[in-house]
Formats: sequence, C-alpha cells, structure tokens
Amino acid sequence: MRPLHLVAFAVFALSSLSGCASARYVTQAAAGQEQLNGRGVSIEEVVTEGRLDKRTRELLAHVPRIKAFGERHGLRRTRNYERFVRIGRPAVVWVVSASEPLRFRPRTWSFPVVGSITYTGWFDRREAVSYAKDLSGEGWDVDVRPSQAYSTLGWFDDPILSTMITEGPEALGELADVILHETLHATFYVPGQSTLNESMASFVGDTLALEYMDETLGDDSEEKQAFLEQRARGERRGKVMRSAYEELAKLYAGRFPRATKLAEKKKIVERLRAELSVKRPLTNATFIQYRTYGSGKEEMAQLWALCGRDLPRMLTALDRVREVASRSRPHTDPGVLLRPVIAGGCS
Repeated sequence: MRPLHLVAFAVFALSSLSGCASARYVTQAAAGQEQLNGRGVSIEEVVTEGRLDKRTRELLAHVPRIKAFGERHGLRRTRNYERFVRIGRPAVVWVVSASEPLRFRPRTWSFPVVGSITYTGWFDRREAVSYAKDLSGEGWDVDVRPSQAYSTLGWFDDPILSTMITEGPEALGELADVILHETLHATFYVPGQSTLNESMASFVGDTLALEYMDETLGDDSEEKQAFLEQRARGERRGKVMRSAYEELAKLYAGRFPRATKLAEKKKIVERLRAELSVKRPLTNATFIQYRTYGSGKEEMAQLWALCGRDLPRMLTALDRVREVASRSRPHTDPGVLLRPVIAGGCS
C-alpha cells in the first residue's frame, strides 16, 4: 500500500468554490488552511539554532537539498517547504472517499481548476467521520484514512509538517519521497485525472527519492535499505489487495442476487482483513484508492526508460497527455492515457 501521507489534497481557490461544494466543507478547509498559513519557523532557523532534537534537525537539513535536487531534475521551483510546523496531531488531514457498494465506481467531487477528484480532505477527524457517516447513510461504501501530508499545488506555501517526520531509519527516504511527490503535483497536473496525477507523483517520488539517497548517502546506506524494505512490504500488501480487488470485481460482474453478492463480499473482505491483520474496515472505497496510487506503473517505467531516465524529457512528453485526457473520461486508467504518448516517442 502506498504510504498514506502521499495523498494530495487541493484546498486552493477556496473563495471561488461553486455550489457543488457544501458550505460545511469549504468552511473547515478554509479554517484548516488558515491555521497553517504563516505558521512555523524557517527550516534554516530550526537547523542552525538547535530548537529541536538532533535527529529532526538533521532530517530537516535535507529539505533544501531535496528541493534543489528535484529542481535539477525538472521539478518546478516553489516556495514550499521553507517552514516547519508542529501540528500536535497524528495526521494533518483525514481523507474521505466513497464508492458504490457492488461496483468499483467512485463518488466524485468537482472543484474549480482541479476538476473532478475522488476524495475530500478534512482537517478535523470528527468532521471527517461525521461526513463519512452521511455518505454511508446515502448507501455508499466509505473509507476514512489519515494523511500526513498534502499539496495545495502551489496556491499556498506548504510547510514541512511534524507528521512528515516518521520514526525509523527509513525516515529520510520517506521525507524525500513526499517532498518530491508533492512537488511533482505542483509541476504536472491534469484536471479530472486524479488517478494519473497520483500514480505519476508516486512513481516520480519513489524513483527520485532513491536517486537522492544514492547521491547523498551512497548506494548501500542503511537509510536506503530501510526505505527499500518498507516499500517492498507495501508492495507485497498491495499484491494481496490487488488480488482481492480482482476477486471482488469478478463477483460484482456475475449474475447473482444482490444479497448473495453482499454476503460473498463480506467473506472476501473478512478473510483479507485476517490475512493482513487489518483492524480498520475495508470497503470498495479502500480498494479504489489502492488502485489510484498503483496504476500505470508499467507504462510509466516504459516512458521513463524511453526518455533515458531523464525527468525533464519525460515531463515534456507528458504534455501530450493533456490532449489525450481531454478526449477521455475523468479518472481514466493511466496506462490508457500514456500508451499514445509512448507510441509517439519521447522527443
């Protein structure tokens, strides 16, 4: 499973949100963003004046280097991640998503500029749970999960949050991954194609984080090995989730009574929870989010190789995706969007 802190949540352009977004959502998003705007201490000051523990200072010292590394590889220069904010809670937002209960069709929300997305982010967990209950009452399968980071795609100056500093030797890889992931959102974004956006950011974050650690610490560093081991664990869980997804999709496509499908779905999900030792509920909305962050990997790897593992060239080639996306349904599988680009070459 992709680390949950890699969920991007666009809370920009709040004043221009149309009637498609409830006042309840807009109010909490505006208030939550305002709490972060202008808060915190400059990372340079934190590092030089010793206000935090040594480990945190050492990790924060990497932030400007990671940003510079990303810029050298074609990512947009932003004023993000120049401040550090301690937020005093385990997550910065709680992400609510929903799906039809017997079909992998997500509930979508529409916003100006960003277009259609398949999730909403809430700064207050109680608000997120309350909204999820409302959606459940409407008959949706609902998922609520924490996110340790988000992106405003350059509309605000995003800080480094205390929730982005994880425990363990993999922390540097995680920090580099999330910074590069979110900076990719500020560099490349296709409205209405959240699956493509998240999958591409995940691919770039993973790939460049490893290259950053190679360049900074060496190929055989403890930090890199810990990051690789954590990612391998996530990929193993992801394969199990993908297998269950396919089993459920086959069930939903079958000509069985609704009650039979629901009963069999419950068996599959409970078996999966036991296999993975998962305490939280697993719903169709959960499975869709796994798909969102892992789709199109083969095509992205092909394009990356075709472009000589050169991100600026890859980003130039990706400009052609916008034309393909304009003729496609929202949230189309990234592989479908990328194949015409690959066929056209990288130049």
